[in-house]
Amino acid sequence: MKHYPRPITTTELDFPKRQGKVRDVYDLGSALLIVSTDRISAFDWILPNGIPHKGRVLTKLSQFWFERLPVEHHLLSIEIPLEVKISEAERSMLVGRSMLVRKAEVVPFECVVRGYLEGSGWSEYQRSGKVCGVALPAGLKQCDRLPEPIFTPATKAESGHDENVSFEFMVDHIGFETATKLRELSLEVYRQAALYATTRGLIIADTKFEWGWFEGRLILIDEVLTPDSSRFWPADLYTPGQSQLSFDKQFVRQWLLQTDWDRNSPPPELPIEVVEQTADKYVEAYERLSGSAFN
Repeated sequence: MKHYPRPITTTELDFPKRQGKVRDVYDLGSALLIVSTDRISAFDWILPNGIPHKGRVLTKLSQFWFERLPVEHHLLSIEIPLEVKISEAERSMLVGRSMLVRKAEVVPFECVVRGYLEGSGWSEYQRSGKVCGVALPAGLKQCDRLPEPIFTPATKAESGHDENVSFEFMVDHIGFETATKLRELSLEVYRQAALYATTRGLIIADTKFEWGWFEGRLILIDEVLTPDSSRFWPADLYTPGQSQLSFDKQFVRQWLLQTDWDRNSPPPELPIEVVEQTADKYVEAYERLSGSAFN
């Protein structure tokens, strides 16, 4: 029987803190400390119980990609500097789930790249034949591979859902040169990651990147190519025309959809079998992509 540690859903250090849906971000002065908790969100709600291992999986997988991809990024270390004055108990809790990163001026758009037609892109295509203003060939099925990966930006929401927008909308807000550079960088990182994933028997259907300005340069920030920001599908089970098995919070969404939860009130607690299945999928995603065992 597997041992599942108690999920860490909140952290409290004596530094200025900003809390996102799943991460706690501390301002250390010269750098930021991003702590990935085990919180999990679905349908724009943070669920009452977390997923064991989740924060460490996100951190280890982000580290794997940052070190592998030939792109400038914000990661400095996954070790917490000794000069950061915290207790041994706090330091132990944060091991493996923390990234020390450069401070960057965040670009106010999610840079989404889609190689396959699923999710909100599939819904929009069914209505208009387009995704974020990008016209696609007629007759595509759910989860079909696109002729070429497409760049489909979205606005960043502090709470609630990000909103898909056109490239032209992005240009109007941050300028043609910056928007074009972000599109080029995002497409190139996706292509390289997707090519590598095929060697591990996985499809990266789509993903979202975040970028920031650091000393006049655009660098990759936040997490990258994790089950929280990407759709990973097993290539040997890929069947266009239907939903795919995925390495993310699929079990959580499916269970919630089967309940009588109205999505307007606090969500119910997840049963232990859903928590365990989801934890297993996050760990499997890391192990399949990295080729290393998750400790």
